[in-house]
Amino acid sequence: MSQAGDDKERSEGWEALTEEPAEGTLAPSSELEDALREAAEAVEARAEERHKPKGGGPAFAVPREAHERVLEQLEAVREELEAQKEASLRLQADFENLRRRALKERQDAHAYGHEGLARELLATVDNLERAIEHAKASDRGDFESILQGVELVQRELLTALAQHAVNPVEAEGLVFDPNIHEAMAQAESEEAEAGTVLQVLQPGYQLRDRLLRPARVVVSRKPEAGLAEKPQDESEE
Repeated sequence: MSQAGDDKERSEGWEALTEEPAEGTLAPSSELEDALREAAEAVEARAEERHKPKGGGPAFAVPREAHERVLEQLEAVREELEAQKEASLRLQADFENLRRRALKERQDAHAYGHEGLARELLATVDNLERAIEHAKASDRGDFESILQGVELVQRELLTALAQHAVNPVEAEGLVFDPNIHEAMAQAESEEAEAGTVLQVLQPGYQLRDRLLRPARVVVSRKPEAGLAEKPQDESEE
């Protein structure tokens, strides 16, 4: 094709591209529409890239105020956790100290709980030693003085026990009670009701309402009928 023909075709193509319609707008062209669409997509992509947070996070931007508020809340929660942790450690330390103190008090009570009673009995032991020495010095002749000394020791001993809430169990003349009495024997008695304590063989003691040792006693019973009538038969003969 000649040079003149090429110039003619290019001029016709340019005129077709720039030809304006009667309404005063550009004539529709697929190349122009593609260019406009690509430009719009490029603008939208740049806007999205500008609002996208760094580091590959979610595709939305967090306002600075909201971000700072979340950080403040997290810091407050962290401080509260630290305070709770310290309180828990203090409580654990207090509990451990209380446990050790209670253990020591229990050990001291077991080892030294009878200290007061032992101190009260020292005077009784002293008087008992004096009574023994007096009996040896008198060559067993002054029995009245020895008896008085022993009775004094007994009274002091009972007084010391009473000061520590240790008292004898009442028994003689009372109705037999298996909770505080231990029957060692029975004896017939026409005067006392059956089941009455006639004699105390060994005193019992109790600490407040706790029984330390039951009283060993002799309990009465009614005479048998056959044995009671036998003397009458012999007298009639």
